[in-house]
Amino acid sequence: MSATVLAVCTSLNKGERKTPVPSVELVAGHGIAGDAHAGDWHRQVSLLAQESIDKMRAMGLSVSAGDFAENITTTGIDLVSLPIGSKLSIGSVLLEVTQIGKECHTRCAIYYQAGDCVMPKEGIFAKVLEGGLVAAGAEILPGTD
Repeated sequence: MSATVLAVCTSLNKGERKTPVPSVELVAGHGIAGDAHAGDWHRQVSLLAQESIDKMRAMGLSVSAGDFAENITTTGIDLVSLPIGSKLSIGSVLLEVTQIGKECHTRCAIYYQAGDCVMPKEGIFAKVLEGGLVAAGAEILPGTD
């Protein structure tokens, strides 16, 4: 099974679930155009595997793409095993992995519902090296410099 983008999601404000959209424009050195988390920093784009979301579903939660505030929901790739500095190519877009997981300073609604949340442990973050459009169904390949 090849690695694939299942959904692309955005939000206007930080601290809220993201909404799936048909496609997103990734801007080099910035992130997703119009997304609250875009900017000149190391966490321009967030990725979370559907396999991680499925773990939360198995705990009885009704969650789907974007509910963990991820920009790109993937399948068929073990995101957390990618070393920092790894590159991913999605069409014309080139991402560089900059962080695995994150510290949650406050407990989110999902944590209170399930007693756990996958994003802090299994979500990854990247910066955009080369921009372009990304939509659901796009193949994810190892990137090259």
